Amino acid sequence: MAEIVLSAFLTVLFEKLASATLKNVARYKGVDVDIKKWQRSLKQIQRVLADASRKEITDDSVKEWLNNLHHLAYDMDDVLDDLATEAIHREFTRDSEATTSKVRKLIPSCCTNFPRTAGMHGKLDDITTKLQDLLDEKANLGLRVDEEPRSKNQNRRLQTSMVNASSIVGRQAEKAALIYKLLENEPCDQNFSIVPIVGMGGVGKTTLARLLYDEKQVKDHFELKAWVCVSDDFDSFAISKVIFQSVTGESKHFEDLNLLQVDLRNHLRDKMFLLVLDDVWSESYEDWETLVGPFHECAHGSKIIMTTRKNKLLTKLGYNHLNQQLHSLSDEDALSLLALHALGVNNFSSHLSLKTHGEGIVKKCDGLPLALVALGRLLRTKQDEEEYWEEVLKSEIWRLQEVDGIVPALRLSYHDLSARLKQLFAYCSLFPKDFMFNKEELVLLWIAEGFLQQSTSIGSTEDRLGYECFDELFSRSFFQHAPNNKSVFVMHDLINDLATSVASEFFARLDNEKEKGMPEKSFDKCHHMSYVRERYVTYKKFEPFKRAKSLRTFLATSVEMLGSRDRFHLSDKTLSDLLPKIPLLRVLCLSYFTISEVPESICTLRHLRYLNLSQTLIECLPESVCSLYNLETLIVSGCQYLAKLPNKFSTLKKLRHLDIRDTPRLDKMPLGIGDLKSLQTLSKIIISGESGFEISKLKDFENLCGKITIVGLDKVQNAINAREANFSQKMISELEVVWSDVSNVSQNELLQEEVLKELKPQNKYLKQLKIGSYGGIKFPYWVGDPSFIHLKHVSISGCKRCTSLPPLGQLPSLKELFIEGLDGVKVVGLELLGIGLAFTSLQILSFSNMPRWEKWSTNTGVVFPSLQELVITNCPNLSEVSLETLPSLNVLKIDRCDSGVLRGLVHVASSVTKLEIESISGLNDVVWKGIIEYLGSVEELSIERCNEIRYLWEPEASKLSR
Repeated sequence: MAEIVLSAFLTVLFEKLASATLKNVARYKGVDVDIKKWQRSLKQIQRVLADASRKEITDDSVKEWLNNLHHLAYDMDDVLDDLATEAIHREFTRDSEATTSKVRKLIPSCCTNFPRTAGMHGKLDDITTKLQDLLDEKANLGLRVDEEPRSKNQNRRLQTSMVNASSIVGRQAEKAALIYKLLENEPCDQNFSIVPIVGMGGVGKTTLARLLYDEKQVKDHFELKAWVCVSDDFDSFAISKVIFQSVTGESKHFEDLNLLQVDLRNHLRDKMFLLVLDDVWSESYEDWETLVGPFHECAHGSKIIMTTRKNKLLTKLGYNHLNQQLHSLSDEDALSLLALHALGVNNFSSHLSLKTHGEGIVKKCDGLPLALVALGRLLRTKQDEEEYWEEVLKSEIWRLQEVDGIVPALRLSYHDLSARLKQLFAYCSLFPKDFMFNKEELVLLWIAEGFLQQSTSIGSTEDRLGYECFDELFSRSFFQHAPNNKSVFVMHDLINDLATSVASEFFARLDNEKEKGMPEKSFDKCHHMSYVRERYVTYKKFEPFKRAKSLRTFLATSVEMLGSRDRFHLSDKTLSDLLPKIPLLRVLCLSYFTISEVPESICTLRHLRYLNLSQTLIECLPESVCSLYNLETLIVSGCQYLAKLPNKFSTLKKLRHLDIRDTPRLDKMPLGIGDLKSLQTLSKIIISGESGFEISKLKDFENLCGKITIVGLDKVQNAINAREANFSQKMISELEVVWSDVSNVSQNELLQEEVLKELKPQNKYLKQLKIGSYGGIKFPYWVGDPSFIHLKHVSISGCKRCTSLPPLGQLPSLKELFIEGLDGVKVVGLELLGIGLAFTSLQILSFSNMPRWEKWSTNTGVVFPSLQELVITNCPNLSEVSLETLPSLNVLKIDRCDSGVLRGLVHVASSVTKLEIESISGLNDVVWKGIIEYLGSVEELSIERCNEIRYLWEPEASKLSR
C-alpha cells in the first residue's frame, strides 16, 4: 500500500491544498498558516517515499510508518473536505438569502450546522503535531531521498487479453480425457455422475471447465446446461435458483427450497443435463444430498463437472481414485504460455536474449498458469528491455514466503502497478469471492472515493480515466469476465486474496466468515467497509460500524446475482441510528434492503458522493437530501413505490448521475433539476409540458450520455422544442422514447412524426433503441438508417397507428428485433428489408399482438441468414408466410396463430431443434401430418391447447389398413 500514499493520495492532497477555493476559505477561517505548514511537511515526506516503498517489503517498521502516514492523509483529506463543503454552504446560503428564504426552511437545522471554528483549530493542531512526529521518525528509519528513481512507464496500455480456446497452452490431453468422460455412458447406479477437476488455486481448473462447457461435442450431447460458481458458501437454495434460471430462462420467485426443487425436477425430467459446479469448498455430504435431489429425474448419462481444491467431499461421495489432479504446467508449456502473453508468440525464438530470464521466471512461478499470465502481461510492453526482465527475475518479492496461498508472482504483478492502479485494485478487496460487478458501477464508486481526481486536460474526465484504469487491470488479469455473462466481471479467488492482503487495515469486508476472526479494534482504523447482505439483519449486526468513526464506505454486496424481487430485511430504526455515527461516509449503498424511508439525519453525511437506494421500498426522499452538496451519484432505480423526489434539486450542483429507471409511480421531474448542468446520466426523463419539465430544457445538459428513457412525449406541443433538445450532439448508447396510449384519436399524428424525427441520436454511439406507443402513421427516415452501425437491439411496441415497419433490415449489427402491438400493419414485406442483403446479423426476431397482420413475404434473396430464434405470438389473421429459407433457425415458438403460419415456417426451417406451439387454429390431424414430415431435426417439442389434434404420430393400425 506504500505507493498508494506515495502518489495517489498525496497527489490529491497537494492539489486540494493548492486550490484557490481552499486558500480563500482558509483565510476566512484563520487557518491558512496551518495549511501552509502541511504543504511544507508533506513535500519533505514525499521525497523519501520512493525509498520507503521499497524498504517496507522487508522492514515492518517502515511499513507501520507508511500506514500511519496513510491514516493521517485520510484525516487531512477529511478536514479539507469539511472546509470545501462549508464554502459551498456559504455560497448557497448567500445566494438563497439574496432571493428567498424558502429553501433554508425546507432543510432541517441539523443539516446546516457545520463544525465550529474552535473545533476545526483543534483538528488542525492535532494533525500538524502528528505530521511533525512522522517527519522526525523518518530520520530514525534511515529513509533517504531517492536521487535516481527507476524509470517506469506509468501510462502503460496493454493489448487485449489473449485468453481464448485456441490459445490455452498444455491442456489438450486433459481436455480430451475429460470430454471422453463427459460423453461416455459409464455404468452408474444413478442418472448422473461427477466429473471432478481437482487442483490448487490458479492452476487452471475453471479455464479447463469453460473449455469443456463451450466444446461443440459437449453442446450437442447435452440438452440442458447450467454453470454455477459456488465458492465457500454452499447455499443449496441459491445454487438451485441459478440452475433453474439457466435451464428455463425464467426469473421466478419461490418461497422455499422445496417448491423451487420440485419445479426444477419437472424441467430436468428425462433431459440430458450438464452442470458445472465451479470452485466447491463444502465438505458436507448432507448439503450435497439436498442439492442433487432434483437431478435424479434427469436422463441417464447426465454429468456434473465439479472444480475444487479439496477432495474431501468427493471422497465421501465414493470418488476415491483422485490421484489424477490437475497439475502445474510442464516447463516447456509454461515457457510457451509466458511467451504468448509477454511477446504475442508461443516461443522465444525471436527473442533469444530474453529466453534465459523467461526460463528463470517460469521456475519461480512453479508452472502456475494464473501467475504466468499475470507476469506475461506485466512484461508485455518490455519486449526490448532485457534489463527490466532481469530486474523482475531478481526482485526481492520472490524471497517472500507464500502467505494465504498468494504466490510471490502475483505480488510482483501487483507491485508493478502504478500507485493509482494499486489503490483502485485494493478497493476491490471489499468484494466477496465470486462477486459479479459492473464496470460502470465500479468506476462510479472509484470516483466517489476520490481515487480518480486529477488536473484533467481538455476532453478528459474522471469517468474516462476510470474506464482506462479498469481496462488496464482487466488486461493484466486482475479482472476477468464472469462465466456465461460477458457484461459483468469477477476476480479469481487468488486475485481476491491478493486484494485482501494488500488492502491491509484500511479496508474490511464484513461477512459470516471474516467477522468471526475480526478483532474489534480493527473497526476503529477502518476507512472502507463492505457488508455481505443477509436475509434478516439484526440491530446488533451493525454495532461494529458505530466504532468506525473514520468510515468512508458502507457498501452492501451479495455473492449471487440478484433479481428485482430479492429483498433483505433491515429496519428503519437500525438505519436512523447508524447514519449519525458515521458522518464521514462518501459511499452509501443500501440497495435491496427493505427500508421504507430515509431518515432526515442523512443530511449529516455532508461528505457523501454516492447514494444507492435501488430496489428498496422507499416512497419518497426527504428534503434533507438536498443539503448533500457533494453528492455526485444518486441511484433509486427499481423503487416501485417511489412517488416523489425532493423539491430543491437545484442545490445538488455536483450531481452527475441520477438513475430513476423502473419507478412507475414517479410521474414528474423534481423542481430545479434543469439547473444541474453537470448531469451526465438521467436515465428517465418525464415530460410534463409547460407546467413541468419541458423537453427543450435538455439542451442545457450538454454532457448527457449513456442510457436514456423519455416518457410523456405526447406532452410536447411543438417539434421545435424537441429539436432544441439537441439529441444529435449527445452520446446516447441506449434510447427509449415513450408516448402515452395512442388510443386517444385526438392526438396529432403529424406532430408525433415530427417529434420523433427531431429525436435522432448520434449514429456512432447508439446500441439499443426502443419506441413505445408512438402515434404516427410512419417512422422517420433515421429509424433503420444503416449508418447506425453499432445498433444491436430494436424494440417497437404499442405503435397502433403505424401501417408499415421501418427498413430495419439494413442495420448491419442488429441482433435482436421485437415488434409488438402494431395494430395497423397488414403486410410485412420489402419495406422492412430495405435494399440488398437484409438482417445479416439478426439472431432473435419476435412479433406479438398484431391482430390485423395478414401476410409476411420476403420475395426472393437471402434473408435472415443468422436467425436462431423466431417467436410469433397472438397474430390470429396471419395466414400467408412466404420466406425462402431460414438456414440457422434453431428455436421456433408460435402461439395463438393460424396453422398456415406453422406450415409456411417449418418448410423453410429444416434445422429447428426446439419447437413450441400453443393455441394454433386449424391445426387438425391432416394439417399436422403434413407438418411433422419437416420436423426431422426437432429434439424438443412442446404442444399446448391444440385441441383439434387427436394424435402426434399416425397409429400403426391406420398404416396396416392401407
